[in-house]
Amino acid sequence: MPLMKLSFTPGLLLLALSCSTWVVSRSLPLMPSGQTTDSCVFYARMLLENITNLLAPDDPTRMFSGMNCTRHNMELNLETNTSTVCLPQGSVCSGETTSAFDRKSCLTNIEKDLSYYYQVLSNQPDSDGTLGSSVLLPLRELMENCFISSLPTDLTSKEGSEDHSSTNGFNQRQRLCKIMKGFHVRTITINRAIGYMNLGEHTT
Repeated sequence: MPLMKLSFTPGLLLLALSCSTWVVSRSLPLMPSGQTTDSCVFYARMLLENITNLLAPDDPTRMFSGMNCTRHNMELNLETNTSTVCLPQGSVCSGETTSAFDRKSCLTNIEKDLSYYYQVLSNQPDSDGTLGSSVLLPLRELMENCFISSLPTDLTSKEGSEDHSSTNGFNQRQRLCKIMKGFHVRTITINRAIGYMNLGEHTT
């Protein structure tokens, strides 16, 4: 599977974070729903919390010590349309109102994003195992329990098997910082989409 191009785009960041109808608290179901759906909300939230903590300046793991990760640009996967196709029905964003919610298209784009970031992050330096335990593990749990088709079969035995310690320098950590910032924004979108679908208010 060819790697997809990454690029920094402030417009996508604004789109992912500025829509007033996308309230994080709505990820809590307002009515009883299936156990699988509730667990997806949980797995997605745990992944987001872990990524947020790793990017925090006071992160105890000091994954990005020696650099100000907040000052770097982000790298986003531009081969998916998750930030637009997963907008809730009736959302007003960039002056346009979403007329309908395409659940199938949203799920397909989420699967592509998860698969992409799983592959990219599996090949990043991780000399102390922080990336594997804090990001790859919860990411894989989300994929296995909610988006099984997004899990690349060729990486199931490869994860964590490569030794990147010799190349775990500043440039590699700087690149990882940019990837993680992009993944953080995309994970916010995924959390909101899963929460919205868990409400059961969307059209199928």
